[in-house]
Amino acid sequence: MLDAGNRAYAYSKACGIIGKSFLGKNIPSLTKIHTLSEFERLIFPELRRELPGKELLVDLESRIIKRAIHQILAIVNSYEKPPLLLVRQLRSYEYSDLKTSLHYIAGGKKKPPQVCDIGSFATVNFAGFPDLAAMLAGTEFEYILSKDFNIDSGDFSLIETDIDNLYYRGLLEALHHLPGEDRSIAQRIIAEEISIQNCIWALRLRTYYQKTSAETGKFLIDLKMRSSHDGTSRDFHNFKKNNASAKEISLASEAFESLDFHLDTRSHWNGWRWEKFLNPELPHEHWSVDPRYFQNTASQYLYRLAMRNFHRMPMSVSMAFCFIKLKQFEEDLLTSIVEGLGLGISSGEVLEFLEVVA
Repeated sequence: MLDAGNRAYAYSKACGIIGKSFLGKNIPSLTKIHTLSEFERLIFPELRRELPGKELLVDLESRIIKRAIHQILAIVNSYEKPPLLLVRQLRSYEYSDLKTSLHYIAGGKKKPPQVCDIGSFATVNFAGFPDLAAMLAGTEFEYILSKDFNIDSGDFSLIETDIDNLYYRGLLEALHHLPGEDRSIAQRIIAEEISIQNCIWALRLRTYYQKTSAETGKFLIDLKMRSSHDGTSRDFHNFKKNNASAKEISLASEAFESLDFHLDTRSHWNGWRWEKFLNPELPHEHWSVDPRYFQNTASQYLYRLAMRNFHRMPMSVSMAFCFIKLKQFEEDLLTSIVEGLGLGISSGEVLEFLEVVA
């Protein structure tokens, strides 16, 4: 049982951080930036560094990520014994860094990538780079050493799917350690996210890599979530439209369903659960699925879901779960703007491309 004082302190601290973040009502302040120096003045008014363009870009991205992790750690460490769900969420940085390291190793690079410092919650020994065995010894990733992954081939699809599967499976397992009131909101968001990520992956594989439907199906994260009788199951009624009594719901069902739809025939997608995230049909233009548009609009949906539920159960672990999702959304948003500015694209244009409503 988590201490009520820990919960109250975590919520108060989280509210203070979110209030000062570039989210919600603060997003409009990001719309009229044209240079990296303008961006730095707005985001880091207390610390400015006189660096040339390319160096400033890299430095800003690093500072954005470090600040997000620092603030997330502040909330996770508010609990005397941090809930496993939050620790798993925090370790998403480690999963991402591991994928990058595998790319570096395959490319023969001797210098390791810059990795995120998540403190005592880290498990991978990145200092062992490029010795994969030294990096993964004693971790949940050690199984990679014995699996038939040919990273030298340059095709990382299978191993990245496997790592994503491990991450999301860990989140689902962590939910079982929480009572219903703590997990209900997080459970819904995780289910939606896994379903959407499967669909994004399916669209990208079919569009950019010309994978067949059969080939694409092998890369989906086919996890299942047990429906409950505590009121949570109503959030997932769309997963099993024709079987309301199902005890488990597949979080890959929408993606598998989409494999039967032609990528350039809009009518095939009518009635699909995530149809609202598809790019619109334009006059006098032949329509085809745009995975980037789908990913951007779906990201906005997940952001709004987390924002809407952040205050809904303030003393629950789900509050902290939503906080981490919001900080990671802000991190992605700010780094995207930095990258755009580096290419000569204004912040407003980046926000428009990302479908962010200011």
